[in-house]
Amino acid sequence: MLIENCPIINVNVKVWLFWAYLRKPKWYSYLLGCVPVTVLNVFQFMNLFHVIASGSGDMNKIIIDGYFTVLYFNLVLRTSFLMGNRGKFETFLEGIADEYAVLEKQNDIRPLLDQLTRRARILSKSNLWLGAFISACFVTYPLFSPDSGLPYGVYIPGVDVHASPIYEIVFVLQIYLTFPACCMYIPFSSFYCTCALFGLVRIAALKRSLEKIHEYNTSPRSLFARIKECLQYHKDIIKYVSDLNELVTYIFLLELLSFGMMLCALLFLLSISNQLAQMVMIGSYIFMILSQMYALYWHSNESLEIGDSLYYNSAWLDFDNSVKKKIILMLARAQRPLAIKIGNVYPMTLEMFQSLLNASYSYFTLLRRVYN
Repeated sequence: MLIENCPIINVNVKVWLFWAYLRKPKWYSYLLGCVPVTVLNVFQFMNLFHVIASGSGDMNKIIIDGYFTVLYFNLVLRTSFLMGNRGKFETFLEGIADEYAVLEKQNDIRPLLDQLTRRARILSKSNLWLGAFISACFVTYPLFSPDSGLPYGVYIPGVDVHASPIYEIVFVLQIYLTFPACCMYIPFSSFYCTCALFGLVRIAALKRSLEKIHEYNTSPRSLFARIKECLQYHKDIIKYVSDLNELVTYIFLLELLSFGMMLCALLFLLSISNQLAQMVMIGSYIFMILSQMYALYWHSNESLEIGDSLYYNSAWLDFDNSVKKKIILMLARAQRPLAIKIGNVYPMTLEMFQSLLNASYSYFTLLRRVYN
């Protein structure tokens, strides 16, 4: 099965293939997408440094410009990592497609596979629509703002971006670049969530196999062969989680640090803002951060553990010693949850997400106290 035909991942894969981030590179796609977005991010950093160094901007402008600069840097980094590890991503996605073709032929696991596939597709599409809506808010807000600035603050040496017709040209370009930027950011998050859901399907398939071990108890050779198959499938799942962790761990570490800092700054800006339009926009920025982060941590939090089926649904204590040794190996490994880790250190769980919120709020209250 081709990766673009695999239902559980093809929504995000098709976006990546459209922009040529997977398979054969297409330079015209890069010139229309990731290259100008990267240039825009460079100008954003230059603007942020210029505003801070010259002292020409107030705190509101610095925080908003900083938010968009960090957001665009994150999506540029995601896309650069994807393109730099194109082979690893393609191999991983091909493995999902091949395993999906096998699992959809198993009648006992097919209902769960269909259920989680629908959930993955709804999640991927809703993320794209949500990203498109919030991106539209990003670029239309300056039209209703009293300072009539650009959607994203930029500084181009030797060019006055606020003078006509440069202002209009830059404004239109930023409206256009918001679309490829959204396609650079959203699919990566959805890719991880769909992979986590597929991991749950594989865990369920292993559990179903273990529940049926007793059916082979009449033939020791068949029973031993079946246990070996389960043990190998368990090892495949461990490798699957390890490969997924390798693809996302450091990207999510950077996102944790950067968005935790920006969440604190946006909460502070919201507390001192006195304009309704600005408060609504800041609220949408905060909502985007929380919704994306929560989706990642919530799917990571779904238990990827096995062991219950071994303990309670199989009379494995009555098996031969050679079989029991194999099962004990699986039991020993099953005591360690298959978790995605941030920076290969901290497991991505809802407790970790709560700790991020607590830290951001603590720094917000400290910043607010100092400001007052």
